[in-house]
Amino acid sequence: MPLKSAESKKSLTTAQREELLSTLKARFEKNVSRHQALDWAKVEAKLAASPAKLWSLAEMEKTGGEPDVVSHDKKTGEYLFFDCSEQSPQGRVSVCYDRAGLESRKEHKPKDTAIDMATAMGVELLTEEEYQALQKLGDFDTKTSSWIKTPDEIRKLGGALHADRRYNRVFIGYNGAQSYYGVRGFRASLKV
Repeated sequence: MPLKSAESKKSLTTAQREELLSTLKARFEKNVSRHQALDWAKVEAKLAASPAKLWSLAEMEKTGGEPDVVSHDKKTGEYLFFDCSEQSPQGRVSVCYDRAGLESRKEHKPKDTAIDMATAMGVELLTEEEYQALQKLGDFDTKTSSWIKTPDEIRKLGGALHADRRYNRVFIGYNGAQSYYGVRGFRASLKV
């Protein structure tokens, strides 16, 4: 029974679904340059058939991510959504990279981690390649930074990657996974 109640929490009411779809449609129409040649009706049909993915998009929206469609994979039929908020989503800042980073802190621990939050939301952190692709669609993280998916070989050594845009250039940097900052959050991706 607990699993069933947990699953029911990951669904939207009809009103929430309609409001989210309206928000996503308006953003889609306002930012055509992010997804030229894509048809909203097809995206919406895919979303309607994927209630769990729609819930994840609602979580992205609720935490300030402003998700939008950025590409379509013709082979799989999947649409790719990224957080397209101008700055790192406000509802996801001041977090360590992952649980091991959080547990290694002796004091002043943040409330959560980027990896744990993403898992709970049903999304993935952007990879370095995805972050670079996002930055080709506009100027993001000009005052903030975002944790990005860190390769295992770096993570095993205690590090974690973050990215931002400064001086009209995208920078990929690193910190210890236990670090956190009020202006660093994470950006997510979701395939639907």
